Amino acid sequence: MTGQLPQARFTVLTIGVADVARSRRFYVALGFERRYSATGDEVVFFETGGTVLALYRADALAAGAGIEPPRPDRGFTGVVLAWNCADRAEVDTVLAHAADCGAAVTVAAHDTDYGGYGGVFADPDGYLWEVVVAPNIVVGPDRRVQMPA
Repeated sequence: MTGQLPQARFTVLTIGVADVARSRRFYVALGFERRYSATGDEVVFFETGGTVLALYRADALAAGAGIEPPRPDRGFTGVVLAWNCADRAEVDTVLAHAADCGAAVTVAAHDTDYGGYGGVFADPDGYLWEVVVAPNIVVGPDRRVQMPA
């Protein structure tokens, strides 16, 4: 390859869900702001502050990637999404709100072994979200994560 390498960046996380409309309702209730609604419930996009979370039918997502569709009995996907918080109180608030929206809290908020505080919830399709305040990771006033160099 000649020339300058492309700048690495992460722009969209698409998760495969069983029922896009159900997942849309969950994520809207959770507080995510939907963008570009012209796609109806075929694909749903949420602005997340620098990146986009997209919802798409799991079987169609797998077919587009040339792999077998997921099976609900396979369990953990190997992916955990994170919701970094500004402080411990925000962690508690987010976990309670997620539960009110229909999430299953799989790990209650607790002091972590690395000096943070967090818990975990699962969305309607079982995707895990770590809700955490972590040492040396700052959540700015714009809600974006700022990490040390």
